[in-house]
Amino acid sequence: MVENRVCIIGAGPAGLATARALKLEGVEFDILEKHSDVGGMWDPNNPGSPIYHSAHFISSKTMSGHHDFPMPEDYPDYPSNRQVLSYIQSFAKAYGLRSQVQFDTKVKGTKFEDGAWTVCTNHGERNGYRWLVAANGVTWFPKKPTLPDQDQFQGTIMHSIDYHNGDQLRGKRVLVVGAGNSGVDIACDAANYSESACISLRRGYHFLPKHLFGIPIDVFGERSSWVPLRIQQFTTAMMLRVLLGDLRRLGLPKPDHRILESHPIINSQLLHYLQHGDLSAKPDIKRLERNAVVFKNGSREEIDLIILATGYDRRIPFLPEGAVTYQDGHPQAFLRVYQPKRPELFINGFIETNGGAYKFFDHMAQMIALNIRAQIDDGKGWQKLQGILRGPEPNLAGGVLYVASERHHGYVNASAFAKAVKHLRKQMGWPEFCPGTFDGIRT
Repeated sequence: MVENRVCIIGAGPAGLATARALKLEGVEFDILEKHSDVGGMWDPNNPGSPIYHSAHFISSKTMSGHHDFPMPEDYPDYPSNRQVLSYIQSFAKAYGLRSQVQFDTKVKGTKFEDGAWTVCTNHGERNGYRWLVAANGVTWFPKKPTLPDQDQFQGTIMHSIDYHNGDQLRGKRVLVVGAGNSGVDIACDAANYSESACISLRRGYHFLPKHLFGIPIDVFGERSSWVPLRIQQFTTAMMLRVLLGDLRRLGLPKPDHRILESHPIINSQLLHYLQHGDLSAKPDIKRLERNAVVFKNGSREEIDLIILATGYDRRIPFLPEGAVTYQDGHPQAFLRVYQPKRPELFINGFIETNGGAYKFFDHMAQMIALNIRAQIDDGKGWQKLQGILRGPEPNLAGGVLYVASERHHGYVNASAFAKAVKHLRKQMGWPEFCPGTFDGIRT
């Protein structure tokens, strides 16, 4: 029997945001979570979590909280992973969502037959769901590239998902491969804890400080978002040049792109450690030797431990084959949410952007909830929405020519996404996101 009920898979921030939106619309749902608590990747006790002790939010508390549920005022500008977890848990408690989570329930597979989802878990099958929302997160399946002559190396090679604290680095000569935000964080830990530390970068990046003129850099960016893109790029590049100088003097390669054309590397410590000699920057790897790494500039470093900060595959492993299409490892979806030919399936949380993620999850959650409400009502609104989803998808790059890399395939510009969502609301006559109508909720 098919029920007007939703199965949400994952009780991290995206799954909880979806649950709140469905609750506001009066749509029944269950949340299935493989761990024993809410929080997703932010709970270091969740098996497979990539969280390390020094991890902090990369966006500021000002720009990061859910709609109508800001992060506490006494949080620092960039909350620690422990504070983020506490915030997620308080969100679930405030909106009464925990009671609808089935904890310790791992989803092994799903199938859609006769208008209903069957969800296969470690506790057996759950039947009769009309809709399914995949909100399982994006940092569970590490990419582990094979390094040149890797079989010659007698040291240890590990992915950053297995890095937890600086004790793993003590007394070791460490190389971090990759300069994403986790990579530079771990490199800074290595500068503190290891015998020697270096970081290998394939190409040049723009490094942004966490504060500019005394305020978090994302707050500064939001306040100047009205400035045309080319002027933003020019003025920001000039400011960074004045503040930081030419970073090639520290061994960092020159960026091969304009500022804002790649996911920002926001870190104020990396340059400090490079300037003080506690960390050295290296180019791409040429080959590994028994106890050393040779780089493409001919330099050689003796290394005991290589940490691959090389990212993650974005997988939804429990969906039937062909339920979603992938391109460069990214599941494809209209506005990163909808499957136009599969109105019974939604995605939330599989988005990479230059803005605070949780408000994006809220927008996506509302789009899911209002789509489901339109299906339940089965009137002109649902017909109109189907027509929109069959049409061309809005351009979500916002005029930015992002770097041609796997990471940036499907990358979303925050302003462009906000405009696209606003336009969809206007087309459908949907309200602005306003969860504050819940009784007894801190707003």
